Amino acid sequence: MRRITEFSAFIFIIVIFSSCQTPHNQEALDDYFQSQLNIWNKNLTNVIIDDIFTPPVASRIYAYANIAAYEASVIESTDYLTLAGQLNELSAVPAPTDENIYHPLASIIAFSKTGRTLVFDKKAMQGYEDNFLKQVRDLGISNEVYEASIKYGNQVADHIISWASKDGYKDREALTRYNLLDEPGKWKPTPPDYMPAIEPHWNTIRTMVLDSAQQFPPPPPTSFDTLVSSQFFKEAKEVYDAVKNATDEHLEIAKFWDCNPNISFTKGHVMFYTQKISPGGHWISIASIATEKEELPFMDRSAVFALTAICLYDAFISCWDEKFRSSLIRPETYINKYLDKEWRPLLQTPAFPEYTSGHSVISRAAAESLTYILGDNFAFLDSTEVEFGLPIREFDSFYDASDEAAISRMYGGIHYLPACVNGVEQGKNVAEFILKNIQLKKEAISELKNQMQ
Repeated sequence: MRRITEFSAFIFIIVIFSSCQTPHNQEALDDYFQSQLNIWNKNLTNVIIDDIFTPPVASRIYAYANIAAYEASVIESTDYLTLAGQLNELSAVPAPTDENIYHPLASIIAFSKTGRTLVFDKKAMQGYEDNFLKQVRDLGISNEVYEASIKYGNQVADHIISWASKDGYKDREALTRYNLLDEPGKWKPTPPDYMPAIEPHWNTIRTMVLDSAQQFPPPPPTSFDTLVSSQFFKEAKEVYDAVKNATDEHLEIAKFWDCNPNISFTKGHVMFYTQKISPGGHWISIASIATEKEELPFMDRSAVFALTAICLYDAFISCWDEKFRSSLIRPETYINKYLDKEWRPLLQTPAFPEYTSGHSVISRAAAESLTYILGDNFAFLDSTEVEFGLPIREFDSFYDASDEAAISRMYGGIHYLPACVNGVEQGKNVAEFILKNIQLKKEAISELKNQMQ
């Protein structure tokens, strides 16, 4: 009788303990995680804006965070391949040793920790993670799965963070400051802030896929000249007229693609700033809009974000290499000196040389990436700038959007036309090389790759 009583008590304890456990709700978790990478890229964008990172630096943050997310989930995919061995100096992430891992959760943890390491406002990123984990708990997840997933996500993040730490980002800070070239036609700081050059040594950063920053140089810019009959004067006059005769549509386009992370305003003796999304952040937002429209599964979304971020990252390196090689004078400087000293561009001129147009280069690189996976003629509504007070714009394809982004720079008065046209071609060359040298999906992507060759 005593043994029966003891056994009954043991069973009772087991039942009570089991009843205290949160039931594992796999269906709810899968539904919740489908859009989590979209949400987390928006979280990261919010922090990048508040931290006022420059466009090249922002692209680096997006790239490493999304690669971490991808590598934490690709291990269980039957369709996708790891980026280890395909990206420069990236070795394989640690293999999972626990069968309880829920890889979408591990993926978001890897994204969060990697992103948190690369931004200034770590508290904000931690706040996003704390709130996210509470929601995951509330949905219903077993302790074993929860703990194993978080542990693995942190392991992957640590691996990617270690890889990132060797890309030359910190080393560039020790390089000498950019010395202005005291020659006619060379870049000089522009009003209103006359800021020093932004990231003049960005071409020393390790590329993701490109062999080097110098791999795809564009044709040289038009030779500087001040004669009214010269081609350079004609190109400057074209910018002058574009601003002077701007239509409402051209003004809207210029503002929509401005994407200047830090615009300054002066009122009397007071200067203040407004922060906005970066060019790369705008295209990460477009990637998010596209994956939401298609209602893609988690792993497919991860692939879209990772590949787009990689193309943006290498495109910035390629573009910045040319900017500080040619160091071309900005339209504002030229026009004020040789045409009209009162003329001002519609947009605030960024603090780096003119050629090539960064937005033109990175927009076409991103468009190539998105078209590669989601196809051409992918119509979408771009609501990225709504939170900054601008209306939604409609595009028939990613190429359509990238073409508009490119010409917007001349409409805004900050680039000559060749910087836009040749920038598009430069971005295309960078992206095509990346897409031909990365095998992401085992079958479908390989077929597309063969079509491009």
